[in-house]
Amino acid sequence: MTKIAVIGAGTWGIALARVLSVKGHEVTVWSAIESEIDNLNRTRVHHMLSEMDIPDEMVFTKDMGEAMKNCKVVLMAVPSVFVRKTAEKIKEHFASDMIIVDVAKGMEADTLFTMSEIINDVIPSARVVALTGPTHAEEVAFDQPTTIVAASCDEEAAEFVQEIFMTESFRVYTNRDIKGVEFAGAIKNVMALGVGISRGLGYGDNTTAALITRGLAEIVRLGVAMGCNRETFYGLAGVGDLIVTCTSVHSRNFKAGNLLGAGYSAESAKKEVGMVVEGMNMLPAAMKLIEVYGVEMPIVEVVNSIVNGETSPEKAVEKLMGRERKGE
Repeated sequence: MTKIAVIGAGTWGIALARVLSVKGHEVTVWSAIESEIDNLNRTRVHHMLSEMDIPDEMVFTKDMGEAMKNCKVVLMAVPSVFVRKTAEKIKEHFASDMIIVDVAKGMEADTLFTMSEIINDVIPSARVVALTGPTHAEEVAFDQPTTIVAASCDEEAAEFVQEIFMTESFRVYTNRDIKGVEFAGAIKNVMALGVGISRGLGYGDNTTAALITRGLAEIVRLGVAMGCNRETFYGLAGVGDLIVTCTSVHSRNFKAGNLLGAGYSAESAKKEVGMVVEGMNMLPAAMKLIEVYGVEMPIVEVVNSIVNGETSPEKAVEKLMGRERKGE
């Protein structure tokens, strides 16, 4: 049994906390939103996963020090925009033998750091593992067969995380290309916005397949330029996560894109979705990466122009379809 602190009580954090608790680990969940902890303690029900059973053994606390005391693993399950701020809080209670597992998907616009790079910038000695792949909390919460990747330059840490998370319904693979895995998990959200926009415009499967396939080509092009392994993008954290995020009814980014295609503004779409839309958060970093590496990414560029209100979804389609002829 391993003592684990789960930092963040959103749907993904709570679903993973349940996986770990059911397996027999000692799990304590902390949230910066105190009312969230009060409600979980009072009802033992998560408002976004109301049918999920929360094990009696799972503990909820408002005290991060209590959550992290003597723990071996710190699972960071907060939105990407809060990772740096949360890492600063974690640093106050961090011990050298802890492993930090991050499940946020995004990049920091100012520094172009991945989530693990942000954590190591704040806590240089931390052993960090990125846990990512084609996973929706709404399915993990009910033990539907799921596969995921534990990525780290520290192979021992990745294998330890693989061991503590692996169950009959939750299969974990390891990967040393942590930058590639994290970049893939961040940029696919932008592609999901694009697919959602196409659906909001009334387009069908042909368009979805085109956007996923050409979107993958753009992801690989930039990822390789950044020094990532090409093979990473054809695995679970790459094409696997891209497919599920672009096609699932659970995908926030797809939902937000659908609303954009139907005529909503970016702010209205986010409000309607009611949860963090990481694809929109990723766009500033994506546009900077395009500039830094001089890589052509027309889908990302038109999604950015739609989100920022610079062009209409209809005009964006015309722009993509009217590009100069070229070979695949």
